[in-house]
Amino acid sequence: MNNQKGLALWHQFVNNRDTSRLDDLIADDAILHSPVVWTPQKGKKIVNIYLTAAASIIANKHFKYVREVTNKEHSILEFSTVIEGVTVEGVDMLTFDEEGKLQDIKVMLRPLKGIQIVHQKMGEFLERMKKQLGTL
Repeated sequence: MNNQKGLALWHQFVNNRDTSRLDDLIADDAILHSPVVWTPQKGKKIVNIYLTAAASIIANKHFKYVREVTNKEHSILEFSTVIEGVTVEGVDMLTFDEEGKLQDIKVMLRPLKGIQIVHQKMGEFLERMKKQLGTL
């Protein structure tokens, strides 16, 4: 695992909201575990779409990491943000492969009101993407 390299790329992505480099960050067989969708989202394309949505909605100007716990294999990053006046707290659990590419991400959110606003806004964003791309 190349957690240090992957984590540095992750922070660049989040800090700059630079979705243009997501293909460099995400492994081909990456898996995203959404806080609102039970089924894991598998593959670079769908993970890219979800992270693009998250960069727009969750990683807004109020977003900040408040705690980070890492070891050689995994990183757990606690965050806080505000979406339409609703404070949302969450955790990104990240695993990177040998090349430092994102292999697995699980996102947990709280409180219920925060989950609901993220669900609503992500759903709206993904519907727009679906119309643009024809399918997800």
